[in-house]
Amino acid sequence: MGSGWPPARPQPSRPLSYPCSAVQPDANTLLSVADHCLRSRQYVNVIVAGKQPEPQWLDMDAAIKHCTAGIGIWQWASNDEGGEPDVVMACAGDVPTLEALAAVDLLRTHLPDLKIRFVNVIDLMVLQPETEHPHGLSDREFDSIFTTESPIIFAFHGYPWLVHRLTYRRNNHKSLHVRGYKEEGTTTTPFDMAVLNSLDRFHLAGDVVDRVERLRNTGAHFKQFLRDKLMEHRHYVNHHGEDMPEIRDWKWPNVKTPRPRW
Repeated sequence: MGSGWPPARPQPSRPLSYPCSAVQPDANTLLSVADHCLRSRQYVNVIVAGKQPEPQWLDMDAAIKHCTAGIGIWQWASNDEGGEPDVVMACAGDVPTLEALAAVDLLRTHLPDLKIRFVNVIDLMVLQPETEHPHGLSDREFDSIFTTESPIIFAFHGYPWLVHRLTYRRNNHKSLHVRGYKEEGTTTTPFDMAVLNSLDRFHLAGDVVDRVERLRNTGAHFKQFLRDKLMEHRHYVNHHGEDMPEIRDWKWPNVKTPRPRW
């Protein structure tokens, strides 16, 4: 695991004796959750992990803190500090996190004045009110992260209705739009599976244009670009049987922050 493993684990703010539902966005958070599970007592842990290489968005210390909190704003992927975001881009799961970050990259490139807050959820139970689950956020904490007015685009690895059920009492639930699994797919490429379920970067970026009021009339050219990219993707996959190089080789750009390692 390297010279820094096992990491010194901080005392969590939530009781470890209570089960949670953890959704890992990268390799280091998976290691942190596995460490927690191996140290736990008196409850059953189930870890579901893929066998594909995982990105590394967070270093080990940041991953431990993120897993302990269960949710966090990734400042290096956000540009709204000091003001109200135009949109909150939220995600849970490895593929949704990758696609949400890629969507943010597209939005920053084509709509540079758009203020985006990037939120990653690793413990789904934080979405519930604190009265319903020990890990739940208070309404004040939830509103501080997700705002009370800004549209929320939530990329989720499971069924969208689960996120809606967990958040239906929240103040800004009316502005929440969830993309997730809708039982579409076949033997195809990894990115095409995301496209078939409308969970890809192009659909997510388009959702932002549709839900940020000031972009509805000015974002037409960007929406056309996104539609063209989806058609280009379909043509390439049908003819080559693999994802386009720009999809396979995408990395988070070095925008005033260190590039995450793979």
